[in-house]
Amino acid sequence: MRITVVENEAGAGLGFFAGWLAESGVDCEVVRPHRGEPVPDRAADGLIVLGGSAAAWEDEQYPWLPATRALIRSTVEGGVPTLGVCLGAQLMTLAFGGAVERGEHGLEVGITEVVPLPAAADDRLLSGLGPVPAVQYHGDAMTRLPEGAVPLATGDPYPNQAYRLGERAWGVQFHPEATVEIFTDWTAQSADHLTGLGYSVEELNARAKEAEEGLIAAWRTLAERFAAVVRSG
Repeated sequence: MRITVVENEAGAGLGFFAGWLAESGVDCEVVRPHRGEPVPDRAADGLIVLGGSAAAWEDEQYPWLPATRALIRSTVEGGVPTLGVCLGAQLMTLAFGGAVERGEHGLEVGITEVVPLPAAADDRLLSGLGPVPAVQYHGDAMTRLPEGAVPLATGDPYPNQAYRLGERAWGVQFHPEATVEIFTDWTAQSADHLTGLGYSVEELNARAKEAEEGLIAAWRTLAERFAAVVRSG
């Protein structure tokens, strides 16, 4: 079984997911449109769309975004398992008529607590997860979910942290794939910006390291369950 992965930025790759999905019996075919590779017309047996610094509506600056939204829409409508991560979730939201805007509370960065909602209790990816730590790095927010979306997790200050669309598509605002090394690379690249906003890069990185065990415990489960959905055909 194969998962098509759309990587929107060089520094925002599969992270933890690369190993976890491989161990779960699925291969990943990574497409890198930021390097000029074309977005395919269809996904393989599953689709993951990763994050990146683009806004979900910035089609002129990131000309592959319309094709990515189209791929997400056709994949979800075809019943192929789909997971959108951060920007990927926002692209899914726009593809199905929801709204994504600049976040009114500004940047959400670092380790935050993601809290499951009642509908998560019997969800194929999120069931059994209590409040768990998650890596965040986003300035835009999903302010209106698509019609028919089932909210699965919330948080503070941005409530739309995870949702399901249909039975086999999910969007998560946070970064379950991000290793501590990936997160510290992000903070290093934006250190001046973060400092200007009043954040301590050292504290952000230290909290991520402290949370590593909890991150692995929670999000390995999500990756394994998504692989199981893919394998179920």
